[in-house]
Amino acid sequence: MEVTNYSINKKLVEKSRLSEIDMDNVKFGRVFTDHMLIMDFIDGEWKIPEIVPFGNLTFHPALLSIHYGQSIFEGMKAYRTEAGKPVLFRPDLNAKRFAYSAKRMDMPEISPELFTFCVKEFVSQDKEWVPEKEGDSLYIRPFMFATDSYIGIKSSETYRFMIIASLAVSGGVYYSADLKVKIEEKYVRAAEGGVGSVKAAGNYGASLYPERKAKEEGYNQIIWTDAKSHEYVEEAGTMNLLFVKDGVLITPSEETDTILHGTTKRAVIDVAKSWGVKVEERKISVKEVIEGLENGSISEAFGAGTAATIAPITEIGFRSNHYKLDPENRTFSKKVLKTLNDIKFGRIKDENNWLFYV
Repeated sequence: MEVTNYSINKKLVEKSRLSEIDMDNVKFGRVFTDHMLIMDFIDGEWKIPEIVPFGNLTFHPALLSIHYGQSIFEGMKAYRTEAGKPVLFRPDLNAKRFAYSAKRMDMPEISPELFTFCVKEFVSQDKEWVPEKEGDSLYIRPFMFATDSYIGIKSSETYRFMIIASLAVSGGVYYSADLKVKIEEKYVRAAEGGVGSVKAAGNYGASLYPERKAKEEGYNQIIWTDAKSHEYVEEAGTMNLLFVKDGVLITPSEETDTILHGTTKRAVIDVAKSWGVKVEERKISVKEVIEGLENGSISEAFGAGTAATIAPITEIGFRSNHYKLDPENRTFSKKVLKTLNDIKFGRIKDENNWLFYV
């Protein structure tokens, strides 16, 4: 994947903190690299991006994004291949989704070329932070927020785009165990006509209370259902949702504007099709899921996401019933996880050109 050359300014740290990090005691999303990238939108245009030392930001108390929610983000990972090369996995999809999110939130779009250039330059600067250990990665967080300072409900005229990155190592995995999930029938993640297909900060803020209630009941995550009738499953907390039913990979269709277009999910689907596995992207009813769990036609359920990668679901709760899935049946999810990891870490040929070398 090629990107156009853009200008960039750099102000770098004198000494990296990397040697001070205890890699055996790193929590996900808590240990950040030496630098961050900042690019401001002022007077109707994006200014030259800068890479500067990682640190706190200072803003006016009336910052528009705090009060009215113009804030979007992406989640990406950088991996180190067995040959020692740092790579990004399908950054073109993140770039397109970021532009889509910006448009829906009435924020200035960043071209996929400029977005990818910024990510590449940032990761290249802190490439020593990309872990070498099998399965480890560097989690990259591009985000954008409104920076006008006043109290008034209107779109901002200024914005800030930033990139930061944190370690995602074996001691700091996103989910450390198989998941127990609950089918949610009261609370809603997204409604038709809303911003469910956008990676907007407010979507996640609204999910926190229902997720806490679910955790109090012994679950790790929620399976969200449609807002209108609660008859159809949509997403699984921080992940897209997939099932294997009678040997067919089924997943809720992304054609609705209530489901996030997932990069990892898309890779899973592409790999499945290359193996000759039948794939169905369609509406999936709660009734179909429960019947499939009861009669055994659903053999696997798992989430797919950048942070979580492939997260097996071991139990699904619905009302007062609990349906367990046998770990011995995870033939497809285990195989696809291994295949995606083999591609990311350079162990097999990247036939689809999904890797972007930094």
